[in-house]
Amino acid sequence: MDMGLLSIILVVVLFGFLLSGLWVGFALMAVGLVAMELATSAPVGQVFARRVWGALNSWDLTALPMFIWMGEILFRSRLSSDMFAGLAPLTRRLPGRLLHVNVFGCALFAAVSGSSAATTATVGRMSLPELKSRGYDARIAIGTLAGSGTFGFLIPPSIILIVYGAATEQSIARLFLAGVIPGIMLAAMFAGYIMLWALLNKNKMPEPEPAPSWREKIHAFTLLLPTVGLIIAVIGSIYGGLASPTEAAVVGVVGALAISWATGGLDRSSFVASLRGSAITTCMIAFILAGASFLTVAMGFTGIPRALAAWIGDQGYSQFALLAALLVFFIVLGFFLDGISIVVLTTSVILPMVLAAGIDPIWFGVFLVLVVEMSQITPPVGFNLFVIQSITGRGIFEIARYALPFFLILVLATAILSIFPEIALWLPSTMMNR
Repeated sequence: MDMGLLSIILVVVLFGFLLSGLWVGFALMAVGLVAMELATSAPVGQVFARRVWGALNSWDLTALPMFIWMGEILFRSRLSSDMFAGLAPLTRRLPGRLLHVNVFGCALFAAVSGSSAATTATVGRMSLPELKSRGYDARIAIGTLAGSGTFGFLIPPSIILIVYGAATEQSIARLFLAGVIPGIMLAAMFAGYIMLWALLNKNKMPEPEPAPSWREKIHAFTLLLPTVGLIIAVIGSIYGGLASPTEAAVVGVVGALAISWATGGLDRSSFVASLRGSAITTCMIAFILAGASFLTVAMGFTGIPRALAAWIGDQGYSQFALLAALLVFFIVLGFFLDGISIVVLTTSVILPMVLAAGIDPIWFGVFLVLVVEMSQITPPVGFNLFVIQSITGRGIFEIARYALPFFLILVLATAILSIFPEIALWLPSTMMNR
């Protein structure tokens, strides 16, 4: 069969299954079956069984349920209220004042959860009511939360970086290191925008609160100590060579249980709920990974990825032109698919042409996560929008409008990362080559 016609058939089949409401994992498996039936005489059943088992029988993936469980435990603890109380006195002197709590709170929680939706929900349930009661403009408060909630995808331990690492056979420790400086850069850009907005819109800011005393500042630091301690225990053990990502995830779960128990947020019902939530999320990701792995093999039989990579190479596109095209492609996909689905669906096709263009796969993982973060705040499938809608009761498109400046900042951050790739590559090359 002509390769162009086969490609069109597979795209139509994929979007047909997705639009019908079929789960993403099963849709990917179905497209793989169609591809193999049309393009090869290989035994489909044997290939399917071996590939799915091989995809899920990976030691790297054992970190996934543990990090998800850690986030579920902390989601049900008092960590968010302690973070707000701890950050509030430290941000009162900055232009924008308590609006920075959304940025710094999401960055801190992202460093112990790995989930964008959990980060948005945990910080938002505490910060939005507090900001509203103190007279902050709802539009900028909601926008900062929507944008900052995406940190859960980039700042390690990131669930989506684990998925990318498993799908591309890249070092998860290197990917975690690569996400640190871009995550800090993005938080600084968001904070800078808030300062600029506050200086230009002084009439929309509430009256300043009294400056915190030294006693209040010291108390604030003590409230942040459990979060900072957990970050050091999890991330520090990986970077210090004391633990693998999987072992560090276990350390994180133990620490999260200790924090929840110490703050009174852990009881029998919350413990069972955290187990149930982590099991559901892990199974969802596992189905998607299994389907994507089989589709990768099926696409290999069709020869489409090799032909596409060769065609891209023949066009003589520069790296920047290729990345610009991929940026637009992923933004469009983000209107219809969630972040994890985008990563596992496109990796098998995109990675060969990326490698052919001489782009580092570790760097590309960070680039991909940055672009996928945009899908969290673009309607109609932006998960962060749904989370904030459940908290505020506002419409999806209204929330997306408030988040638009932060979407544009994400685009700018992606451009900066493309121009200066060492932002992502310096730390893993320094730490892993010692």
